[in-house]
Amino acid sequence: MVDFVQALRASGVRVSLAESEDSFRASAILGVSDRGRFRSALRLTLVKEEKDHETFDRLFPLFFGTEAPPTLDALGELSEEDARRLLDALREMAEGLNPEGLDTEGLSPEELRRLLENLLRGRPLSRDELDALGHQAGLPMASRPGEAGWMEQRMKRGLGLEELMEALMALLEELAASGMADEILDRLAETAGMNREALEEQIRNEVGRAIARRMREDYEKREPIDDVMELPFRGLDEREAERLREEVRRLASRLRSRAALRHRRARKGRIDMRGTMRANMRYGGVPIELRKKRRVIKPKLLLICDVSTSVRHCAEFMLTLIYELQDQVARARSYAFIDRLVDISPWFDEHPPRKAVELVLDDLQAGHYNTDLGASLAMLCRDHMSHIDARTTVIFLGDGRNNFNDPRLDCLEAIKARCRRVVWMNPEAPYLWGSGDSDMPAYQPLCDAVHEVGNLAQLARAVDTLFDYR
Repeated sequence: MVDFVQALRASGVRVSLAESEDSFRASAILGVSDRGRFRSALRLTLVKEEKDHETFDRLFPLFFGTEAPPTLDALGELSEEDARRLLDALREMAEGLNPEGLDTEGLSPEELRRLLENLLRGRPLSRDELDALGHQAGLPMASRPGEAGWMEQRMKRGLGLEELMEALMALLEELAASGMADEILDRLAETAGMNREALEEQIRNEVGRAIARRMREDYEKREPIDDVMELPFRGLDEREAERLREEVRRLASRLRSRAALRHRRARKGRIDMRGTMRANMRYGGVPIELRKKRRVIKPKLLLICDVSTSVRHCAEFMLTLIYELQDQVARARSYAFIDRLVDISPWFDEHPPRKAVELVLDDLQAGHYNTDLGASLAMLCRDHMSHIDARTTVIFLGDGRNNFNDPRLDCLEAIKARCRRVVWMNPEAPYLWGSGDSDMPAYQPLCDAVHEVGNLAQLARAVDTLFDYR
């Protein structure tokens, strides 16, 4: 259970210490003999959000197995004479087996006979056999749940299960020719089939436990989150980008909690200095009665994201963060641009944030030096100004580079006059603003706030300011 909780956390599911303790208490009360009730107890205590149910359902069988039939001893159900006849047939088959007659994947006839007898007797694989199969299949290197199916197939091929079943069919045919009753042969075939399922389940559990151990080790050895968040967006390799994607959901959880706490505090009210002074004039200005401002409204956000090559990773994390914080926003509407403006809000209405971001980036492929923010601003003013009002915070994410096109400052002035505030988030370092085709110095005076967001830590601080209710 400890490994399972660690794997949930490593997969991005928020599980607190108190919730993991609740899962142990629930399991102690309900027991573990009823697998369905045990699974429900863990799911109820450990998973809080519907989007995490899929992760739970994928991981649970890896750690706790599936409901496989028990192994049975086929020889124990036979008469002494039939059991002796079966063992003799096994021995004769091993002695007379032509190694080229069956594709035995390197198994000797004697090894095949031993495995076949174990199958009929319902003997599970030993610890040494499991370790040998695992090393042969590369199991110690597996660290993701998605690798489980492939590892299982490799271990089953290493065991020679298919060859084992071919040998079983040949053995049953030989026994039938020797006069063994059809009823006994059917029972042998059925028992062997059930024992095969049990062997496959044993392999599946071994793979799950190995991946569980590796996931926990990787989770405990990973870099501190602050170090990961300081990785610059520019120049990320795929491994680093995937690592940051894992941290975004955890980061969103913390930002969501902070934003919700601020909103609750703001609803309690803050001191209205003018109202307090007016109310206390009868006391000679002594503030005996306090007046508070209590009107607090969640912000409306309108995002305009550059998804060209130089800003692509930053846009991915920005969009994911904003939509993971959707419950703290009255309304979020998003646009992406390279050389033209595209309304991407429908993607986020129909899909979870991470999937929506993937679809957006797949659909909007960057070209070669074709970014045109000015043209995109003109499209926004012409076609979408109805979505901007006095409650809207307009957020630009981009490096402010226009490839020497018209920056359309008049459009930004019109947007500023209509909205609550304009916030610009730029992934470039400030010393680069104004170099080459950068129009950032011209845009900056028209913004209420400008943030450098060259890494996830800076992006988190900038996003956090959007939920400041002061």
